[in-house]
Amino acid sequence: MPEIVLNAEVGRTSGSSSARRLRAEGKIPGVIYGHGTDPVSVAVAARDLRVALNGEAGTNALLSLQADGTSYLAIARELQRHPVRGTVVHVDFQIVRRDEVIGATVPVSLVGEAIEVHHGDGLVDQQLFALPVHAKPADIPASVEVDISDLTIGAIVRVGDLTLPAGVSVDLEDDVAVVAGVPPRVQAAGEEGAAAEGGGEEAQGGDAAARGDQEG
Repeated sequence: MPEIVLNAEVGRTSGSSSARRLRAEGKIPGVIYGHGTDPVSVAVAARDLRVALNGEAGTNALLSLQADGTSYLAIARELQRHPVRGTVVHVDFQIVRRDEVIGATVPVSLVGEAIEVHHGDGLVDQQLFALPVHAKPADIPASVEVDISDLTIGAIVRVGDLTLPAGVSVDLEDDVAVVAGVPPRVQAAGEEGAAAEGGGEEAQGGDAAARGDQEG
């Protein structure tokens, strides 16, 4: 994965008023840190950051931050967003090395069509939407694809069933469910109702037996 060049201005003043001024100018305040480097306060153009993180790699994009003559290889580790508008208001850039293994979160993407599930009027229930992985920065996948073409009702695809790219490991147990084929809602509701009715009949039978014992 080639890094994306992103220019960063160094020397911004701290404080909420300064941050508001930067945002009004179309810039996002941030900080560069990691690997024993003293934190560097920076500001990046909001549009450039948006373009950099909206590519195939998403927020796991490998960035080459150009800050006052110094180049930092980094990833956007944390994006703070406005609680209402959802826009980025601050970004933390973590310095990384190409040869080190780091943690990241990648989306889980379903591919294919679960024909057997649909023919049975069942539903595809995706239970895991993001996967915590470990890999070298350049090996972090844009997403992990799960082929559901062979999924059937009652079947479950688990983490241990996933095919991962070389050099990528998952920080979850193998038995964690990713996606399942579930029966139709009406059928499931009917089975639950039948079970409840059966339980009620058993309870009534037990009460009758208890009353018989008392009368005897």
